Amino acid sequence: MLFTSFNFIILFISTFIIYYFPLFKRYQVTILILSSLIFYAFNSPWLLVLLFVSVLINSSLSYYIAFGGFKKKIVTLGVIFNLFILAFFKYSSLISVTFFNIHHSIGNFLISIPLPIGISFFTFEGISLLIDVYRSDKLVEEKMIVDTNLPKHIQKSLFFIVFFPHLVAGPILKANDFFSQIQAKKIIEVDFVSSFRFLVTGFFLKMVIADNLKEFTYWIADPYFKTHDTITLVSMLIGYSCQIFADFAGYSLIAIGLALLLGYKLPQNFNFPYVSVSFKDFWKRWHISLSSFLMNYLYIPMGGNRKGKLKMYIYLFLTMAIGGLWHGAGWSFLVWGAFHGILLIIERLVPKVANPNLIYRFFKRNLVFLCVTLAWLLFKLTNFSDALSYLIAIFTNYDLQLNWQICINILIYCIPVFMYHFFYLIKDYLFVKNIILRFEYVYIGIMLFLIFTNSGISGEFIYFQF
Repeated sequence: MLFTSFNFIILFISTFIIYYFPLFKRYQVTILILSSLIFYAFNSPWLLVLLFVSVLINSSLSYYIAFGGFKKKIVTLGVIFNLFILAFFKYSSLISVTFFNIHHSIGNFLISIPLPIGISFFTFEGISLLIDVYRSDKLVEEKMIVDTNLPKHIQKSLFFIVFFPHLVAGPILKANDFFSQIQAKKIIEVDFVSSFRFLVTGFFLKMVIADNLKEFTYWIADPYFKTHDTITLVSMLIGYSCQIFADFAGYSLIAIGLALLLGYKLPQNFNFPYVSVSFKDFWKRWHISLSSFLMNYLYIPMGGNRKGKLKMYIYLFLTMAIGGLWHGAGWSFLVWGAFHGILLIIERLVPKVANPNLIYRFFKRNLVFLCVTLAWLLFKLTNFSDALSYLIAIFTNYDLQLNWQICINILIYCIPVFMYHFFYLIKDYLFVKNIILRFEYVYIGIMLFLIFTNSGISGEFIYFQF
């Protein structure tokens, strides 16, 4: 079920009314669990089987980590279970085409295994549950998150994993951060103003920007791009860079806004990533919940920067490569992650400039945006030969006729994304801050108007495939 669908609007309004109805105050968690399950399984009820198995095993193991023995062995077993589930359902097709003939019985079986929506997200949250419980037993400052009553712990774990705003595309939650919020909610405590801002901005980015841009970045696909000139090819690539940002940042803002209406705070997932002056800065701003997860549960446990520079570079490269492969069952995603890992390593090897001036920072921002945008080509064209052909076409198709319609439309829908980041850069100037605050509701009104009058053809969020 899509956030932008009529079915979801009906589901959310119904849930909201029942959720805050005084007679059902004791059952708020149960109400949200039921709504979340309807949301997730609306089109494919069979998805609930895997979800229930995952929750039951993770909640049971985390309970015994907290109150039983052999803690290290159990947490290790639990992490292996989650990774096996993720690998079996997500990477079976990749294993099939890489190591088997798809016409062979094994290859045919592997490639036929369906990919459950959101599996990358709920398996990572299962891992977070296990590790957070294990760590809470080791660190005094960590709050214990496990209820002594096993059925109650299973219910809380189920709620943590299936809570519909973040279920299928994040943000990825940490168990400790979410469990501490599970309590009775009152409608008078809801921050309606902030929620409204998040929702309008999120729906605008998704429905007006991303859904319209997809009609023009569609031509990036093979063989269509071969008939376009250099400027059009570059425009489409920039358009896709803005599209993927608007699509995923839009989803995250909608998720945060919906959760806020229900009394829960989800973490920020995007912090104006296209203003980044370094690749390290970019990964502190893009898909923040994933970056944080990989840092806390992979990079630091491997050794981080505690074992010398050489090992730090190796760990950094491996973390980014694994993070790339998390995004999709294709070698192009691994290469995409490895490419970012190499950029991060090179950046650490290059001497830093003391007191960089405005021109230098402008150059760095454009360099980061250029590299990030080029790398997005591996998301759109997952076949290496197609991606390479596209890059070659950029340098060889300069004599073809410019497609003004595509370029102008891409420019129109990219401008709001660039302005969104530009206002962030200048927001600290007093006169700009005053203008933004004075006319904030004008901007919101314009976005609302465009949502109702200029939304593109509704489509799935790009990160649903991950």
